[in-house]
Amino acid sequence: MNPKAGAQPGMLPLQNLKVLELGHIVAGPAASLILADLGADVIKIERPDGGDQARSMPGAGSSGFFHYNRNKRSLAIDLKSSKGKEALLKLVSTADICLDNYSPGALERLGLGYEDLAKVNPRLLYLAVKGFLPGPYENRLALDEVAQMMGGLAFMTGPPGRPLRAGASIIDIGAATYGIIGILAALYMREFTGVGQKITSGLFETTVFLVGQWLARAGQSGEPAKPMATEGQGVRMGWGIFHLFPTSDNRQVFIAVTSNTHWERFCREFDLPDLHADERLNTNPKRANARDWLLPRVNAETAKYTAQALIAKLEGANIPYSPVNRPDQLFDDPHLLATGQLIPTTFPGGRTAGVPKMPFKSSLYNMGLRRVAPGLGEHTREVLAEAGYSAAEIEAMLAQGAVLSGEAADLR
Repeated sequence: MNPKAGAQPGMLPLQNLKVLELGHIVAGPAASLILADLGADVIKIERPDGGDQARSMPGAGSSGFFHYNRNKRSLAIDLKSSKGKEALLKLVSTADICLDNYSPGALERLGLGYEDLAKVNPRLLYLAVKGFLPGPYENRLALDEVAQMMGGLAFMTGPPGRPLRAGASIIDIGAATYGIIGILAALYMREFTGVGQKITSGLFETTVFLVGQWLARAGQSGEPAKPMATEGQGVRMGWGIFHLFPTSDNRQVFIAVTSNTHWERFCREFDLPDLHADERLNTNPKRANARDWLLPRVNAETAKYTAQALIAKLEGANIPYSPVNRPDQLFDDPHLLATGQLIPTTFPGGRTAGVPKMPFKSSLYNMGLRRVAPGLGEHTREVLAEAGYSAAEIEAMLAQGAVLSGEAADLR
């Protein structure tokens, strides 16, 4: 990679990077998706016998594959075969980054761990997304749920006695994202050192980092943590109105009054001069102490309005608020549509819907869909030819079963 070579206005920042992804399901593919969306040439290394497990998940479970694997090419290769292993090492010799989220020791047992690859390419940057960082737990198997339970997040999310997994794979995605931060820092460092390094990102440690505010609170107070449902964030922060409120059409709207300015605007918008004049409510701490009688009064007020009418009043008063949305309702969100934040994606069966871009925007470039998620082995011949294999050599590898060549994903 030469970061100064061929820079053009609007080009994606990682356009000259070559990445090998040995990943499956969420964590590994999510990590390389960041690099792919930023322009890197990501080659997804898959088993010939089915590839990424996410491809064959039941029902609509396979839909996530088409989100996490856009902008990538697929090479189906048997890493247990001598020719397959040889081909991977040849690709590694010119790669910038390699990443995996296999179980601990799986690639090392094949002679394809970081130390083996670094002998072939000392400049290689390697990301391993694992259940735990190196230490006493490093050989344990772990999943997103395991980390959420062990790291305290499930305890904080569910009601007392009912630990609850968060409603998205936030630990897999979080560990992938933090790992990529480490890789990008290593990429910058390599410009000075000339050598690569290994970055390990842990699911457990990601969870611990995310609950750091509760560790800090417990450390200062000396008291055991309590689930969010027992008090709510508003109580902990000293905010009297930081709750879900009912509407006349049986929906709920979250309202956050976190300053005296918000309170003044709220009372004015909803014609509540008596509340604004009440000295028992003129500060956040006082409003928090008055929750027992204040919240029923606000509940009664919001219940006069439909959700749409309530939202319009809150918007007009510039008070923090949010409707409670299902994920599928985001397809029609005006902001997401206006900003082009949803990428039209076609799924097996022919349905097309928007899936999200990366949640940041550049003033110099725009991320989008360059390639749909690949079929298993769709680019095997192409990638091997780029690596220097002749057509005859590729055919021989196909005949031996060392690699598999496939077609584009069938989206009919």
